[in-house]
Amino acid sequence: MYGHVEILARRIKAGVDSIDGVEGVLFRIPETMPPEVLEQMKVPQKADDVPVMSEAAELVEADGLLFGFPTRYGSMAAQMKAFFDSTGQLWREQKLAGVPAGFFVSTGTQGGGQETTALTAITQLAHHGMLYVPIGYTFGAGMFKMDSIRGGSPYGAGVFSGDGTREPSETELALAEHQGKYMAAIVKRFARPRTLEP
Repeated sequence: MYGHVEILARRIKAGVDSIDGVEGVLFRIPETMPPEVLEQMKVPQKADDVPVMSEAAELVEADGLLFGFPTRYGSMAAQMKAFFDSTGQLWREQKLAGVPAGFFVSTGTQGGGQETTALTAITQLAHHGMLYVPIGYTFGAGMFKMDSIRGGSPYGAGVFSGDGTREPSETELALAEHQGKYMAAIVKRFARPRTLEP
């Protein structure tokens, strides 16, 4: 809504793109709030270079997926839940089974749900048979730094947005880039062979 997830997504993409043979592609999900409500909330316009995913079926084109979303009361925002709810046909046909996937989040406060949001989102992956890929403590010493405010957890990258005006710290951005590199390496390991339809 206020750009924090997008900032992390762009750094994650940079990490993905730094791994030879892997390319990150950014998409937005459809907004469910009316434009007049977004205007009253002073939500900034979104950049045109990130398209809205028109159908959830586009997910099957990916060899790996990282879903980023803000937290609402310790769970994913309603827009993301509505998007996952639209994946029923993919679930029915198990089109995403075996695809590596993970999460990154934005919360307003330190107690706002950095871990619970990812934890409660895992059910979406489980029902699809996807392979959940947390980052664990692969970020090394950066996971233990306590000298500044830092979002993120073993579940994935994260940012604390405060009232919406706080920008991601360099450590939060570095963690996001690391998650991109880490996921890209996993995707290379598990990539599905592509078959052409006759």
